[in-house]
Amino acid sequence: MRAALPGSATGAAPAMELFAPAAGAANGRALVVFPGGAYHHLAPHEGRGYAEWYCRHGYTCFVVSYRLGSAGHRHPAMLEDAAAAVHTVRARAAEFGVDRRAVGVIGSSAGGHLAASLMVHHARFAPAADCRPDFGILCYPVISFTDPCTHIGSRDALLGPGAPPDLQRELSCELQVGPATPPCFLWHTATDTAVPARNSLLFAEALIRAGVPCELHVYPTGRHGLGLDTEHPWAEASLRFIDAVLRAGAPQPQISASAAG
Repeated sequence: MRAALPGSATGAAPAMELFAPAAGAANGRALVVFPGGAYHHLAPHEGRGYAEWYCRHGYTCFVVSYRLGSAGHRHPAMLEDAAAAVHTVRARAAEFGVDRRAVGVIGSSAGGHLAASLMVHHARFAPAADCRPDFGILCYPVISFTDPCTHIGSRDALLGPGAPPDLQRELSCELQVGPATPPCFLWHTATDTAVPARNSLLFAEALIRAGVPCELHVYPTGRHGLGLDTEHPWAEASLRFIDAVLRAGAPQPQISASAAG
């Protein structure tokens, strides 16, 4: 299927692949999935792999094939694709059997940057409420384009080499967090050398300053791009976080250190 975004300046119409839970197993929640790949390619294990796992836990999932820098696209094409995906899921919520108030996003690495970008920039779309995720899950995300911890390849693929400093700041998600940013679950590994854990730390700190519920797990070991190929129980922890957020009593902002296993 194709997503759509009213008033898109870049003709946003990304393909989305639907993963529906087994009959009678749906929990009414939707998860829009942005695979990683440095804005150069889309990693299948962070797309279909996530969708299949969350689908088994009752989530209706949509894997988004957003536009890429490797194909000559630049910001804001990718952000508009992300907004189109969330907007479309909400607009067709009854068709998909999901609650319009329970539409979240998950992204890894550069896909995490895209998810975070929509979380902090949803207000630039109209109506903003239709494009705002209700929660986010960020897996070893690229967050900052100004801090030394940035992933230069992702930044250049999204913005083009030599992007002006003001544009780099605009797309540094930790600098754009506000009270309307959705609750967020983050995880990273301390030994990630491709996208250092400082990216997640910066975003979590900004969320806490803004009073936005968040949970951060920094596991002691693990390469970049693990996805679900790990003993770290991040996926199960994310389910508990979402449950808490969508209940009346959302969790308070926190940072937690987690051991492996």
